[in-house]
Amino acid sequence: MSKAAADTGQVSASAAEIYDDFFVPALFGAWAGPLCEAAEVGAGHAVLDVACGTGATTRDAARRVGQQGHVVGLDLNEGMLDVARSRAPDIAWTQAPAEALPFADETFDRVLCQFGLMFFDDRSKALREMIRVLRPGGRLALSVWDDADTSPGYAAMIALIDSMFGSEAADALRAPFVLGDRQTLRGVLDGGGLAEADIQTVQGTARFASIREWVRLDVRGWTLSDYIDDAGFEALVAAAESRLQRFASEDGAVAFPAPAHLAVWQKPAP
Repeated sequence: MSKAAADTGQVSASAAEIYDDFFVPALFGAWAGPLCEAAEVGAGHAVLDVACGTGATTRDAARRVGQQGHVVGLDLNEGMLDVARSRAPDIAWTQAPAEALPFADETFDRVLCQFGLMFFDDRSKALREMIRVLRPGGRLALSVWDDADTSPGYAAMIALIDSMFGSEAADALRAPFVLGDRQTLRGVLDGGGLAEADIQTVQGTARFASIREWVRLDVRGWTLSDYIDDAGFEALVAAAESRLQRFASEDGAVAFPAPAHLAVWQKPAP
């Protein structure tokens, strides 16, 4: 896997299945509801979920809009979309880049983007595309992870991977946190036309069944497989079980803070 693939969060088809089966409940699924609530997704709305991944937020939005609404999940990664289609075949799934949304102006009442903004090639262009397809008075809501230093488990895991496999492998795990600094995030939003967006930092918790499962998801369910082979994986598990035990409870389950920023913007009415 190239460094560019890691930076853009592009995972393989097999990783997409692991991502949905384990990563979504461990880390991402809990944020679907808060993001939909921040956007005030409701009955009858037309909703676009940009960088939908395997569709956790898309499915939550579909439940909220009901039979009178319409939801589209869009992602660049076909492997993610294949899993999304298998989970919810009745939802409209579209493969396209966020920087070139294949929809007419003012098509959607709500636009969502959960943990995708940090991976876009051109963040400003992607945000302006989201604005373009949003109807006047509509709401755009997106989430990004807070800085890695505010998530002690990931700060420790990144340091461990850096010490064992080098900075390039560690950077692949740092990538989701690159917009964690609020000033950096504000600059990206301003550059994309969202100068009036409200940013709130919300507390969350990462949960894994065990340290081994935590390592497995980071390596096999994300973008680290080409940096860490099977032998390296076992070595990382052993090191993590020795050095990161403070994040596990007596029954072996892992939990640690994983806060995120939620940004919400409303498109002015004419």
